[in-house]
Order: sequence, then C-alpha cells, then structure tokens
Amino acid sequence: MSEKESIYLPMLAELVRTEGLTERERLFELKLRNGDELGHKPGQFVEISVFGIGEAPLSISSSPTKKGSFEIGVRTVGNVTNALHRLEKGATVGVRGPFGNGFPLDRLKGQDVLIVAGGIGLVPLRSLINYVLDNRGDFGRLIVLFGARTPAEQLFLDELALWRQSKDMEYLETVDRGDENWKGNAGVITTLFPLFDIAPEKTYAVIVGPPVMYRFVIAECRNKGIPDDQLLLSLERRMKCGVGKCGHCQINNVYVCQEGPVFTYSELKNLEEAI
Repeated sequence: MSEKESIYLPMLAELVRTEGLTERERLFELKLRNGDELGHKPGQFVEISVFGIGEAPLSISSSPTKKGSFEIGVRTVGNVTNALHRLEKGATVGVRGPFGNGFPLDRLKGQDVLIVAGGIGLVPLRSLINYVLDNRGDFGRLIVLFGARTPAEQLFLDELALWRQSKDMEYLETVDRGDENWKGNAGVITTLFPLFDIAPEKTYAVIVGPPVMYRFVIAECRNKGIPDDQLLLSLERRMKCGVGKCGHCQINNVYVCQEGPVFTYSELKNLEEAI
C-alpha cells in the first residue's frame, strides 16, 4: 500500500484508560494495537473512528515524550463524541494520523513561551506544556495563562494544582464567573495580561481557545510588543476529514488541515474569516 493510500486506513487502538474531566469532557488514553508509537508533535490532531458510528478529528493532549500510549481530550458535541464517551476500557477504535503541522518546536527552542489557553483549548496546549516541562533546558521562560467560564469547567485539576506550585513555569488562571469557593482571579483571560511582563523580542505566544477569544488576546499580545510572526494560533476547530478532501476547512485557497492547523498571525491577519 502506498503512503498516500494509507492515510485513509485507520490503525486499530485499544482504550486503556478513561478519566472524567468535567461534566462534558473526558480524557482517553489509547494504545496502538500494532505496538507502534503515534509519532506526533504537539499541536497535531488525529481522526478517531467509533466503528458503526463515524469518525471525528480530535486534538492530541499528551506530549510525545509520553511513550507507549497517547491521550485525547473529548467534549461531547455530536454522535461520534457521544459514542466515545460511552466506551469502556478495552474497547477498540480506529486512528488515522497524526495530521497537521503542529507547533514549530524548532522555532520555540531557546525562546520564552507564553501559552494562552481558553477552555478546551487547554487540551492541545497540554501537549506543548508537558513537552516543554520534559525538555525544560531547551526553552526560556514558560508562562501559562488558563481561562475557563466557571471553576467547574476547569480541566486537568490535578495538573493545575502541580502547575500552581511549579518552579519550572509561571501559571496564571482565571474564570469568567467564580463561585463561593473561588479565591482566584475572576474575569476574562485578558485580565491576566497586566499581571506579568515579558521580553517581547524573544517571546512566542501560543494561543488556542474559542474563536471569540482570539481577537482580544492577539490585541493584548501586540500591546506587549510581541511581533505578528511570533503569535501562533491553532484553527483546528475547522477540521473534518484531515487530508484536504472534504473542503470543510478551506479558507479562500488555504486548506487548514494541510497548511495548519497552526499559523502565525502574520499568515492569518489578511485571510478573511480566518479568526
């Protein structure tokens, strides 16, 4: 079978662990049945098949430094994701990929990295965060901003607790609306920007979150002096087939699944409807 043909044929994977994150999100740990590593980069995605239901593009949430298995974070939004949430340990699913360009690790090495995660945007960014932490000497400062709508919608609670105490990163968080137990910052994610300073010439901002967030976060990053070609954004929400055949992700003459999903703001700012 040629390499071109193989991208359409799912590999079989076993569900080895599942963990509830919130009422709508779950983490799934998968292991390829052929024993291979997935071989992904942070920021790439896979197509997951639930046999008899369909397939969906999903972000890879684990770092490639995690060997033997990989993780995806899944929100229930349709038939495939609802079916995934009903699966139990030992179930078999199909995996195509990994697809997309991922975050440009070579460009990030030696630089300060500012990560801005809105809601479920933390799922793909967790892969990059853990990659940087596992290769800490290759990077400068690591600043992580995480915003959720409410405390109940925060993801990866055990890891957030570790990040708050970590000396290897600077972690700031907020929720749009706190509850009676919330003691932290309340407000949208841009309210965190006055709380830290950066060296803009050596800082790359990596931004993933809901579409409404991008414009405001980009403005804050530019106000801090980060150049447009050092602002990295993921447009993975536009994915469908993953291989440039269905046209679902097309923006003008750009196929996001093939040329992205990660782009610089320099590449996107003149691309109508991109963000």
